[in-house]
Amino acid sequence: MKLNKQPRSPRISVLFYAAAVSLAVSACTTGDPGTGTETSPTCGDAVCQAEESEATCPADCAATGDQWDQTLAARVTDYNLALRIASLRLTGKLPTFDEITAVSSAAGDAGKKTAYAALITKYMATLDFKNEMLAFWRDTFKQGGSALLDTAPTLAAKISIENGSYMDLFTLNAGNCPTYNATTGVFTAGECGNGGPKAGVLTNPGVMTQFFSNFAFRRTRWVQETFVCTAFPAEVSAVPTDVGGAAPYTGVWAFDSIAGSASGGRVDFLDTQATICANCHSSINHIAPLFANYDINGAFQTTISVPTPLTGAPPAVLLDYLPVGKQQTAWRNGKLAADLPALGAQMAQDPEVAACGVARVWNWALGKTDIVDTLQQVPSTTIQAQITAFTQSGFKLKDLIFAVYTSDDFTKF
Repeated sequence: MKLNKQPRSPRISVLFYAAAVSLAVSACTTGDPGTGTETSPTCGDAVCQAEESEATCPADCAATGDQWDQTLAARVTDYNLALRIASLRLTGKLPTFDEITAVSSAAGDAGKKTAYAALITKYMATLDFKNEMLAFWRDTFKQGGSALLDTAPTLAAKISIENGSYMDLFTLNAGNCPTYNATTGVFTAGECGNGGPKAGVLTNPGVMTQFFSNFAFRRTRWVQETFVCTAFPAEVSAVPTDVGGAAPYTGVWAFDSIAGSASGGRVDFLDTQATICANCHSSINHIAPLFANYDINGAFQTTISVPTPLTGAPPAVLLDYLPVGKQQTAWRNGKLAADLPALGAQMAQDPEVAACGVARVWNWALGKTDIVDTLQQVPSTTIQAQITAFTQSGFKLKDLIFAVYTSDDFTKF
């Protein structure tokens, strides 16, 4: 973008990785290089499928899948190993000798499965689990460390422990700033005192304070990355549009749906000289004004209360985001949202938001890092069963956590 009139100043992954490295350094032939003998690759030689054409590999290779499918298929269930990891994640402690014995001594796979599930249920009823949930949401929200900054993670932890709906994070209209006693495990109801509308963590004063920025763009980015698990651009058209720049415009909104020099905006979001700013800002500019009335202290004001990067940091106005009279605020193209409660309602109906919630629980269970920061994400095929169950259950968070920790993909190695 250009400023007008002024210059701009998996736990699975450990075993999987080892298997992948081993496969990658192999050749598509076998034999003893010291003797000069080689044998033809077999379908069991997974590298054959990765490096050779179908014509040079055995005919039955295509029927059995690639090397990743074969590696996954070779996994076996180990409830005791899963128990160790689950106990550390859910309570921060290793399982006791009695707990290990309860699983290992159970009769048959069915008995071990039942004993393991019972222990997961036990862990999720402890004080340690409550404390671990607060830590999980602090990490997820990238917040915490003070009473104010703990209010959003505490609300999320409370919803999780009480098996509330994940969508309450965006739609809850009361009691959005509870407190928590880590010694007793007691949550105390509390209202956020920053005024304005109430919509879960979307109106949280700690969020508004920590992510205060020019145009409220940091607040908008936090919502996108935390709850959709992707960075901007958020909406990408399958048919790019030539707008006279070095690259095409790929947004789904009309190119001129956001402010630019021609519409009187002080920042030219339609600039095409270096990058196509509108690829991201076509979505951002329809969301950000909803967060712009919160000041640097997170308090709601009746007028826009965030600055611009222009000289003197004058406050933003709606014309800086959107052409006057032509556009309305929205979550996505065609998903209008006049205020933050309406935005939360749109998010609660978005399948990508639900899928992101499941993916974040999976990343936690498998010991992966942040989905957006490091692009580590459990494959969608792995989590689809939990996404379906999550949706059908009314987005119950505690049920989701139990489903992940007792799934085949968590208990197989």
